[in-house]
Amino acid sequence: MYDNEIVYAVFNLGPMEIILIVFVLLLLFGAKRLPDLAKGLGQGIREFKGAVDGAKKELEDVGDTVTREEKTEVKTESKKSA
Repeated sequence: MYDNEIVYAVFNLGPMEIILIVFVLLLLFGAKRLPDLAKGLGQGIREFKGAVDGAKKELEDVGDTVTREEKTEVKTESKKSA
């Protein structure tokens, strides 16, 4: 079995499975704590996305800086040889 098939099989949930999961969560945590848990999960996902976006931007900035430095080096080398 390929890895893709395993992932697809894990997330292939029907409506009855989802209802069962929600029911079990209600039993475990209670109706009062579920909104707080969902809110915390949402905040965590938002923070993670922000951190990923910040890292991407930082990598792009570093790449732009390196590209500019390489262009400057090429220009100075061509002036020296001329």
